Amino acid sequence: MTTLRRPHEMTKPKIGRATLRRARELLLERGEVPLGYMVNALLERSWRRSSDAGLAPEGRLPDAGRLEGRQLSQVAERQQEFVAHARPVMEYLHAQTRDSDSMVILADDHGTILQTVGDPDFLTRAERVALAPGVSWDERHRGTNGIGTALAESQSLVIQGGEHFLERNGFLSCAASPINAPDGRLLGVLDISSDERRYHPHTLGLVRAAAQMLENRLFEAYHGHCLRIRFHPLAEGIGTVAEGAVALSEDGWIIGANQQGFSLLGIAPADLGITPLSRVLQVRVSDLLDWNRRRPGEPMLVSRNDGSHVFVRVEPGRPQRAAATAAPPKAKASADALAALCTGDERIAAAVDKARKLIGKPISLLLQGETGVGKEFFARALHAAGPRRDGAFVVLNCAAIQQSLLEAELFGYAATLCRDEYPGRLREADGGTLLIEEIGDLPLPLQARLLGVMQDRQLTPLGAEKPVPVDVVLVCATRRDLRAEIEAGRFDAELYYRINGITLALPPLRQRKDFPLLLARLLEHLAPGRGLALEPAVARAFAEYVWPGNISQLVNALTAACALLDEDDSRIGWQHMPDDLVEELRWQPPPAAATGATTENLRELSEATMARAIALSHGNMSEAARRLGISRNTLYRRLRQTAQ
Repeated sequence: MTTLRRPHEMTKPKIGRATLRRARELLLERGEVPLGYMVNALLERSWRRSSDAGLAPEGRLPDAGRLEGRQLSQVAERQQEFVAHARPVMEYLHAQTRDSDSMVILADDHGTILQTVGDPDFLTRAERVALAPGVSWDERHRGTNGIGTALAESQSLVIQGGEHFLERNGFLSCAASPINAPDGRLLGVLDISSDERRYHPHTLGLVRAAAQMLENRLFEAYHGHCLRIRFHPLAEGIGTVAEGAVALSEDGWIIGANQQGFSLLGIAPADLGITPLSRVLQVRVSDLLDWNRRRPGEPMLVSRNDGSHVFVRVEPGRPQRAAATAAPPKAKASADALAALCTGDERIAAAVDKARKLIGKPISLLLQGETGVGKEFFARALHAAGPRRDGAFVVLNCAAIQQSLLEAELFGYAATLCRDEYPGRLREADGGTLLIEEIGDLPLPLQARLLGVMQDRQLTPLGAEKPVPVDVVLVCATRRDLRAEIEAGRFDAELYYRINGITLALPPLRQRKDFPLLLARLLEHLAPGRGLALEPAVARAFAEYVWPGNISQLVNALTAACALLDEDDSRIGWQHMPDDLVEELRWQPPPAAATGATTENLRELSEATMARAIALSHGNMSEAARRLGISRNTLYRRLRQTAQ
């Protein structure tokens, strides 16, 4: 455990890749790096550990213990709470680094990657070196790298380019920070990996701040029901990610802390449960509570035992929710996965009713709808409600992967001297469910291969000689009209009838009748127990907006807003919204029947509205039409009318 996060060599001089390669060679040949090569001690230690693990910079990797199918599902289930709290922070990080050839990674305390989010092209490059969920990046398996070395050294650090022990990882630059629980246990690592040429020196600071944000979320989740104190040498520091926080028992003993709390009070995890607050601060709990009654919310200046001072604010514990005292039966929870999708919209309720009748039956499901309407959410709920709920749920988005790589992603490949075996998404989903998103983008030759797998229930990986049995429930999703694609010769008719046992069309968000309740459900999911709501002006703008990105856009906006909230905030305002969304939300055209509007005024207003929608969509007419809440053909027709 580390109580102080020390950035690893933030001011270290840039060393060329050739120099690093030579230094590493000398370490392997002589057992030490000669003076003059300017390789820091941390990097030298990591290289030694990598070599001792039997790795060679350019040799074939040993079996890295990639988790597949049920194993990955079991790990994900164990880490469910950790991942749930980390996901909003990861989404916030990705929003800050979007379009920079980068990805955000969450790994557990063994270095196994749990979740990733990032730029699609970079995710594809990363998967070529197995930087993907289910793969261990412990130093023993992948040598010197951000995740594994941060775990080994228990500190935040950057591993850049040629500092990686394996040559194959030299294109990466990785900034990583450990994540600790309020009891001091190491939970995992948060990492931003990017193209080495695009690395920014502020990335480490960003990931460290995000790690503190996540640790503070975990502190609240574990100890929100306890008496807590928040403190900082500056009164203004309370309520920021830099504040210290400790949880107290009823009689005033320290039972949990965030990392700043350990550091500011000079205590260690071993001191939890055996250290009264009065041993580190010259104040009694009764005095703090009395101060809070007389001056609620105002920090109190308190002396530490070393003579220094901190400002302290006390917070009584929140009542524990009854639902947390006992877990409901598994079957009931899984059945509620589909029911949870029903928030008052008739079309969604009808789709859920039909889907429920398919559970456990050999009938293929095809989900249709615009991008972002929640096809993956729907498929996940169907999986969780069915008999394969304990198996893996795997997603392959055909539109997000280069077509030249799709065959390997779907069917996997055998091991060679140059690469490890990769099972492919079909085998990863063995015993569970595979969702193929945007199946209309799957090339025709691969459509024929997929049809063969569905018929024979076996596949032959690339480079392999023998077929492998596979048992998968397949759910397909698309934004395209597949019948039109068949007529155009771009989609295999036989595959269409194979995957289209029943089609469910999910409505776009602008057409749903359940927006208020859906919004409330999403806020509760993103910030359980906080009772968050939108400020009235923001709520009105949300209700009037057409949400061209559908539920995905709404979830991203709420995720960013929740990350920007202060600890005591319960209302989301304009200041918590991304700037580009604020511009769109605040720009709402007045109704067509505005009082006193002339025909000419309305025509000018219509032209301005269409022009702005097209500008905001960067010329994408389909997206502009969605913003306006009309079809693309209608948009073209109105543009022609205004041009006359």
